[in-house]
Amino acid sequence: MIRTVESEPHMSAPVLAAYGYCEAVTGQQARNFAYGIRLLPTPKRRAMSALYAFSRRVDDIGDGVLAPEVKAKRLEETRALLGRIRDRSVDEDDTDPVAVALRHTADHFPVPLDGLDELIDGVLMDVRGETYETWDDLKVYCRCVAGAIGRLSLGVFGTEPGARGAERAPEYADTLGLALQLTNILRDVREDAENGRTYLPADDLAKFGCSAGFEGPRAPEGSDFAGLVHFEVRRARALFAEGYRLLPMLDRRSGACVAAMAGIYRRLLDRIEREPEAVLRGRVSLPGREKAYVAVRGLSGLDARHVSRRTVRRRA
Repeated sequence: MIRTVESEPHMSAPVLAAYGYCEAVTGQQARNFAYGIRLLPTPKRRAMSALYAFSRRVDDIGDGVLAPEVKAKRLEETRALLGRIRDRSVDEDDTDPVAVALRHTADHFPVPLDGLDELIDGVLMDVRGETYETWDDLKVYCRCVAGAIGRLSLGVFGTEPGARGAERAPEYADTLGLALQLTNILRDVREDAENGRTYLPADDLAKFGCSAGFEGPRAPEGSDFAGLVHFEVRRARALFAEGYRLLPMLDRRSGACVAAMAGIYRRLLDRIEREPEAVLRGRVSLPGREKAYVAVRGLSGLDARHVSRRTVRRRA
């Protein structure tokens, strides 16, 4: 069982201000993520915002316009800051609000900060322009940039006392992260191609005649782009099915948060499956009202109960 803090002692003004900054960053930039963490109690919501703000900083370095060698230097400087947070050498009056908030989070929740080292490693793969021959190769990247975030989040959520199979919760959190990341990769195929990045495995691209890439609004001539998308969608659905086994292990509001975030991505996957070439014309997204519906569904516990019943049937 992973325990977390549900309430917190009096918080100093600098720490409150640091969390306020992180929540502002999350609200402005997180979109899908923000819908989920609204469902959490205040201490957990703040902690998740601190994790997001640090992760956003790392992602922004990787996605920026700086030269690769400068990006690598900035990422290593960020890793050094993470080392200071891990060593508890960041004071409340430090001038970096993200570091202050993350230090406080690490003091009050059992978050595995090494996961943020993994995120930096994953973004360095982007900086180096790495490509992936097989799904096993791509999984290494996905575990760095998304699976690690799942495991960090679990440190904030915790598991319910007596939850059956809770020792596998980090594994399920990691797998759910992979499902979200593969959905992101499908959604952003054209945008990534325009930025010189290819994430889908070369083996899969070759199998469906798509090795030429995706820099225009149409699939490569003679390719089976729909077949490629449907193949990757099936892979993502299998990851979601496995990762959703985490839900019954969480308390109601943490489960609602996870169900909301994952539910938004599953609906994105549905849209991509129905119209594969839409991802070549622009970014596929959900309207706000649909995201709100998914959040309400998550709060109702429908997804967690469904997973629980399915797990019981498998054991029977």
